[in-house]
Amino acid sequence: MSDGYAIGVDLGATNVRVAVGRRSGEILTKLMEETDRSGDPAAISRQIIRMVKRLQESLNLEADKLVGLGIGSIGPLNLRKGGIEKPANIPGVGFVPLVEPLEEELKLPVVLLNDCVAAVVGEKFYGVGRDVDNLVYITISTGIGAGVYVDGHLLRGKDGNAHEVGHIVIDYEGRMVCGCGKRGHWEAYCSGKNIPKYVRYMAEEGLLDGFERSLLYKFTRGDWSRISAKTIYGAARRGDRFSLEAVRRIGVLNAIGFATVVNVYDPELITVGGSVALYNEELILPFIRQHIGEYTINKVPKIAITKLGGDIVLYGAIAAAFNPP
Repeated sequence: MSDGYAIGVDLGATNVRVAVGRRSGEILTKLMEETDRSGDPAAISRQIIRMVKRLQESLNLEADKLVGLGIGSIGPLNLRKGGIEKPANIPGVGFVPLVEPLEEELKLPVVLLNDCVAAVVGEKFYGVGRDVDNLVYITISTGIGAGVYVDGHLLRGKDGNAHEVGHIVIDYEGRMVCGCGKRGHWEAYCSGKNIPKYVRYMAEEGLLDGFERSLLYKFTRGDWSRISAKTIYGAARRGDRFSLEAVRRIGVLNAIGFATVVNVYDPELITVGGSVALYNEELILPFIRQHIGEYTINKVPKIAITKLGGDIVLYGAIAAAFNPP
């Protein structure tokens, strides 16, 4: 095929996913492994190289048919050095080199982006953002992050981190501590990892009544270690009053976070992804839409779940390889 093929990499703290795709956005094949967290800074690049070669072999794909490789990665990034700088979710590692070892071994140009930035590139090229110049993608997953286009320009920042919306302060009293160690951040209240901590805080502080009468209590016997964002949203879906009120309060805080994004970037469209949002659309978007207007001075844009689903970072990495920003 004259347009060739590209490699897309979705590098997360838990899993690495690698795919081969065409310029049209068709993904031909994918491979997933648990991320190498051994502490060796070079281990992840070696893992990606091995996975790429496996996919090449499975498709009988010669290297000269490949246009390039795009990576959507956890951060924080250092674009000048071409890797991840002190990743919080891979303890004990100072710097993870990506661009240089991959280019040297695979003989391909490599484009490195934050995973959420890659996701918004995927939305721009292969999703509903094709004709949108002012576009934001927000993920609500283990963490909260975003990718942003303003006037058709992809925002990256000096180090590649101009999108850390999960660290917007939504609570100046700082009642909850974020994974980054700072207080009051959006992610500390509304991310998949931290939702159970916030709900427990509200219950124990008397801000949320009825835990002992809730389905959550019935299913777990009050053992908070068994309660996750999934169980909270699941109980809310079954009509549990305690969980519904918790989800409503989380929804208001999400609305504050979204409103801040709207105030800062003034987008025409916000698409939303990440596991928490993708599996609980009916319990997340209505509260955001209901309350966002209370907190934004700019016109509220259309807000919709991405149609690219859990593969949005792979789509963006492939698009970036074909269209380096």
